[in-house]
Amino acid sequence: MIPLQLLPGAISEILASVTDTGVLTLADRYGLMAASFDESLNEEDRGCVNRLLRSVLRGRVKMVNELSAAF
Repeated sequence: MIPLQLLPGAISEILASVTDTGVLTLADRYGLMAASFDESLNEEDRGCVNRLLRSVLRGRVKMVNELSAAF
């Protein structure tokens, strides 16, 4: 298995981007996947990941297959 390492500040950047655009991009989803494997993720970031996922489930955030929200 290839080790995944989350970039510092990535969760807050994803949250800011999704809040601004209303879409979760493919790159954002890869970031969330890396975060889910990061056992050292702090409680604040874990809460942000959970909020993002709940927003997708409730239909407030749309998932797109684009790498960037600037399409």
